[in-house]
Amino acid sequence: MIQKIKFPVSRDAVYNALIDSKKHSAFTGSSANISKTVGGKFSAYDGYCYGENLELIPGKLIVQTWRADNWEAGHFSEIRFEFKKVKDGTELKFVQTGIPIEEYEGIKKGWSEFYWEPMNFFFNK
Repeated sequence: MIQKIKFPVSRDAVYNALIDSKKHSAFTGSSANISKTVGGKFSAYDGYCYGENLELIPGKLIVQTWRADNWEAGHFSEIRFEFKKVKDGTELKFVQTGIPIEEYEGIKKGWSEFYWEPMNFFFNK
């Protein structure tokens, strides 16, 4: 799955909203515990999703393993956030691979509903 979203803020602002526990909690309205180091763990949405940081380049790239708590035990997908500076802010290219087929449509919709829309609201208030 590939999604592209534009935000009216800098690449660093978008990166930090995703990787900083307090900022992440602020835009989602739920608890997040996110390590800022490669190999560190994260959880978000009160533990609904969790994984590990594989690659972190501030303002440019986040790559993580990711799973929902209702997935088959041990199954992880990979998510990739790429940040590109554009005229009016930042374009985020989001890629997720390894989603169980029966979960695909719900996960695809969930990123928009639980991430991109709340982030836009957070950045525009």
